[in-house]
Amino acid sequence: MNSQSHSDDGRHVSRLTRDTLALILAGGRGSRLYELTNWRAKPGVYFGGKMRIIDFPLSNCINSGVRRMAVLTQYKAHSLIRHLVHGWARFQAGDREFVEVLPASQRVGGEWYKGTADAVYQNLDIIRTHNPRLVLILSGDHVYKMDYGPLLAFHAEREADMTVCCIEVPVEEAAGQLGVLTVNEEGRVIAFDEKPKNPASIPGKEGTCLASMGNYVFNTGFLYEQVIKDADLKDSDHDFGKNIIPSIVDMYQVYAYPFRDPVTRQQAYWRDVGTLDAFWKANMELTYVDPPLDLYDRTWPIFTHQEQLPPAKFVFDLPDRRGEALQSMVSAGCIISGSSIRKSLIFSGCKVHSYSIVEDSVILPDCEIKRNCHIRNAIIDRGSIIPEGTQIGIDLDDDRARGFRVTDEGRTLVVPDMLNQELHLTR
Repeated sequence: MNSQSHSDDGRHVSRLTRDTLALILAGGRGSRLYELTNWRAKPGVYFGGKMRIIDFPLSNCINSGVRRMAVLTQYKAHSLIRHLVHGWARFQAGDREFVEVLPASQRVGGEWYKGTADAVYQNLDIIRTHNPRLVLILSGDHVYKMDYGPLLAFHAEREADMTVCCIEVPVEEAAGQLGVLTVNEEGRVIAFDEKPKNPASIPGKEGTCLASMGNYVFNTGFLYEQVIKDADLKDSDHDFGKNIIPSIVDMYQVYAYPFRDPVTRQQAYWRDVGTLDAFWKANMELTYVDPPLDLYDRTWPIFTHQEQLPPAKFVFDLPDRRGEALQSMVSAGCIISGSSIRKSLIFSGCKVHSYSIVEDSVILPDCEIKRNCHIRNAIIDRGSIIPEGTQIGIDLDDDRARGFRVTDEGRTLVVPDMLNQELHLTR
């Protein structure tokens, strides 16, 4: 390909990204995260030492050149909206660059959002004012880095009505959790099954299925037609995966876009952190020497709200009282005072006092761990104060007896309410 062709391709993608409106669906509760989402929506959950899950699709948009974004919120959205206001207001430049928040507000028919398709339907008047050529619909609760430009070009080149982003996952991972696609040799979707109990394997790849990432590209007029048609169906769940996609694959041009690493062409990094164990594992991966997700890549930064905090501090250097962190990530504002952190993530503003040990754990912001504590294989929610001498994750039966949540794989979740500490006073 000559330089002129490269230039033409670049301009083509640039036009597509410029003429695209991204809708990030961020209203989900994330019930499989249990108490971790008692006071925040799943996209607002903290991740990676300083970020929130919502930062990943938003950063992907910015880095891809898709600068018109709207975030659709519903469930316990205050924490998420505050984060968007504080962290994403910088990306406001009139009609060509913005991050707009579209909370459920009974705009149509006096109903809250009844499903993902209904969330779009209830905001059609706002979408129309932006007059996009394409609408990019993104799940707000997955962790990955993706250039949406090639996706939009793929959609345009195939003259598709809709394109579904997909990845290959083990059948057991998709069962009951992810939408599963069947495609023909040209990559056209010929069947779509939402969260089947027994997903069909890819031909020739037994035990592996093609799963939807919850990311879609629509021609704008086609999107309008389908969500309006769905809104008129009384027995519909008004959901893209359950209703709209299965109803259109036989009649329209719906294509599957395989999400692959642009360099290796292998399966790209993508994590559904919708369970406590998956959330813990995805965070722990970041402590690896060569993590599968590179947060230090300056060519594809993950933007977030940068609270003004001092650098992390490690104090005391005595044989039995050494402030240290090994194979860990420790964020700004933390004080590690005569304590040992091993293979853990310590989010911003935490204090860990002398003689305590934290290992294989995720400590969310503004926690305080008093002296002589031992925490292992745990997730400690924001603002928790762990009393002196507490052991967590050492004796799982004892953890259960104290009202902590222990996962099937043996990780312990602790939130302030379990410690009789109220951060959210409702009366």
